[in-house]
Amino acid sequence: MAVSVIPTLDLERAIAEQGYDVIVGFDEVGRGSLAGPVMVGAAAIWARDLDGSARTSQEGSQKSSPLEVPKGVADSKMLTEHKREAIFDELEQWCAAWAVGAASNTEIDEWGISYALGVAALRALAEAERKLGIGEGESAGIAGSSESSEALNNLKIGAILDGPNDYITKALNTFDAPDVPIPADVTCKVKGDRHCATVATAAVIAKVTRDRLMVKFAAQPQYVPYEWANNKGYGSAAHREAIVEHGPSDLHRLSWHLV
Repeated sequence: MAVSVIPTLDLERAIAEQGYDVIVGFDEVGRGSLAGPVMVGAAAIWARDLDGSARTSQEGSQKSSPLEVPKGVADSKMLTEHKREAIFDELEQWCAAWAVGAASNTEIDEWGISYALGVAALRALAEAERKLGIGEGESAGIAGSSESSEALNNLKIGAILDGPNDYITKALNTFDAPDVPIPADVTCKVKGDRHCATVATAAVIAKVTRDRLMVKFAAQPQYVPYEWANNKGYGSAAHREAIVEHGPSDLHRLSWHLV
């Protein structure tokens, strides 16, 4: 029986103590799927929130108590689909900013999964930073409204990436990667989705976002045979049998071993 681990903010605090202003947790979903995009969630918090300074969430609600681990958050793989959906809104509000970046099945086929993950993560980071007002000049976002434009563009960004490999830094400044206002210094953490609250939050947000997308695709007539509402694009027996019978769709990863 798996032991339940409650994520903490210990690593986030350690990174904040090194002088970082924003800490962003990252986790991926859909790496092993046969169809659909791979997605990387990003959940950003202000370092100052860890010691109880006044803070503002992405939705604009003012809070003054120290940031605490959201109730119910855990590695998304340890939660039921119902539980993930139940805490989704709370996790969105807990972050100073959040985003989900994606790389399509055709991008995965063209680039390979590792680079596709890096680009998806950078897309998420760029969006999260824009939501914080970083790189937006005078039009700072809600979450960064207490900061001057100059201060916002001189922040230090620290990141925690689930797993042993830093695919984010490898993709930075490459031809297909998006521009990121401030690159993040990445710390890799094996099983980070079990131990770090920002990573666990990013994992749930990414998982729910991708699951909803695959269910939406599943309702379209051309994709009904693959039963994505049940398997979310992963290689279930029914999914593989449908590929044999109907062939791959335009959302399948043709470079994958599909059958």
